[in-house]
Amino acid sequence: MASDTSFRCATCGFRSGKWMGFCPQCGADEPLVETGAPSRKAAEAAAVTLTEAGEGSHERIPTGWSEVDRVLGGGLVPGSVVLLGGEPGVGKSTLLLQLAGSLAAHGRSALIASAEESVGQVAMRAGRLGIASEQITLVSDDDVDAIVALADRSRPDLLIVDSIQTVGVPEISSAGSVAQVRESAARLIRLAKDTRTALVLVGHVTKEGGLAGPKILEHMVDVVLYMEGDPDRGFRVLRSNKNRFGPTHTSGMFEMASDGLMEVEDPSKLFLQGWEYDVAGTVVYPAVEGRRSVLVEIQALVVPTGQVQPRRSIRGLDPARVNQVLAVLQRHCGLQLHDKEVYVNVVGGWRLAEPGCDLAVALAIASSHDDRPLGRLAAWGEIGLAGEVRPIPMEQRRIEELDRMGLHRRIAPQAGKALRLVDALDQAGL
Repeated sequence: MASDTSFRCATCGFRSGKWMGFCPQCGADEPLVETGAPSRKAAEAAAVTLTEAGEGSHERIPTGWSEVDRVLGGGLVPGSVVLLGGEPGVGKSTLLLQLAGSLAAHGRSALIASAEESVGQVAMRAGRLGIASEQITLVSDDDVDAIVALADRSRPDLLIVDSIQTVGVPEISSAGSVAQVRESAARLIRLAKDTRTALVLVGHVTKEGGLAGPKILEHMVDVVLYMEGDPDRGFRVLRSNKNRFGPTHTSGMFEMASDGLMEVEDPSKLFLQGWEYDVAGTVVYPAVEGRRSVLVEIQALVVPTGQVQPRRSIRGLDPARVNQVLAVLQRHCGLQLHDKEVYVNVVGGWRLAEPGCDLAVALAIASSHDDRPLGRLAAWGEIGLAGEVRPIPMEQRRIEELDRMGLHRRIAPQAGKALRLVDALDQAGL
């Protein structure tokens, strides 16, 4: 007679008739968990037509913060699940507490469940931020079932769990394990969908900068946000990496002040307010993220060195891409960089991932190498290994932002006209 039990992988769902200390399908190190055998006779699933499904409400809850609403695509969606990650101390808890205060000021309720801080600690932070409202409820508990029961009874508009790695379910003993995080998230997500409560899960990050825990956690949620910052200048950037309800790769800008985070509605003006364009090694790049164009300053410093292996220090850019630009400058433009230290930085803590910043990086490096200031110059274009400069998308959006900020001297490839890096250097006067 067949056994009534089976063993299941908590990460990928693989089932086996016998226990194993690992999953042969996904390679997870967690042992398979004993479960009841899946029923052969299941109730028929409820289904609706596509037309009926489209008749549902598309309500959004404005947070009162235009920068946050921009990243979310218009506000919080009831029943949605948001995963927020970021380095320790970057301001995740502060941002969420201020969002709860903003919602409370507009008659919405919020429940903050913290397993890392006591209720008194959260209340002290709220006092520093000037937040006091009967609409915000605090609880310090690491039992997911207790949090779910409280949220199911009180039905808040927003539930914040800080953090998903520090809460758990009693059935799984290994705290912080893949199975624990996955099961805890699954129960909280089910609550959000059933009660149409907007849920925000705070996630820890690894030393590589990715979200800690199983990758499946990012697949389970609706929105994945990352909060980054420059601790020296107090800037914070909120980025959207996944959004089922709006555009991805959008960003919101904030500045950390003594009384909490403040929105930055004009990042270009903020980034360029201290721009010293009469100094060698600085160029403006019109970055585009989502629907927003932001002007950022790229700085470079090239200095001689006696070391066999010169230092390369890069912040805010892909190091491999900058090294490629250095190789093209040496091979096709004659710049001798093999015996020089090179430092490249994006001012303000902004991070550039698009290859369109290649030309701005190259001009900043060449300017510092020749010790020739470029003045109020903006540049964009992708550099190939053969020394060509190629056009990049959304050029009109970049031009409009440059016009708004009064930067009219530009170097960029034009459609139908070939541009080589050596010619771009000539146009810049290098």
